[in-house]
Amino acid sequence: MFNIVLVNPEIPNNTGSVGRLCVGSDCHLHLIKPLGFEIDDKRVKRAGLDYWPDLNLSIHESFDELLKHISDTKRMFLFSSKPSKSYTDIEFQDGDWLIFGKESTGLPESLLLEYSETQVTIPFPGKIRSFNLSNAVAMAVGEGMRQLQHT
Repeated sequence: MFNIVLVNPEIPNNTGSVGRLCVGSDCHLHLIKPLGFEIDDKRVKRAGLDYWPDLNLSIHESFDELLKHISDTKRMFLFSSKPSKSYTDIEFQDGDWLIFGKESTGLPESLLLEYSETQVTIPFPGKIRSFNLSNAVAMAVGEGMRQLQHT
């Protein structure tokens, strides 16, 4: 399905929830260090429940290391609260890379500048700065599954 990338995640419960989502949607989870917790943190596993052993997980030392695994950066989508292009405008394909930043600050500005053409947002008309990380990943994966007719 998709490659889900969390860049420097800080909250173990969010990562655990995303891991569970990845198992249920047949997505590959990629974590970019530094992480704000130990990967064996009980909160990660608690949120991921007993699905954690089934997770297709890769941990990368840096974003540059991750790029060695991405052959087509045009199929890489950086989620941010800043761009005007909505994630619903993406024509999802199996194997797409959906990239999310850490909970407190999002993706690094350097990545947003370098890959400005691949940025998308999840529109939010309410009075918030952004959605919770695990909720945002779920919305993106759900839209991708809907488009690809995976139920």
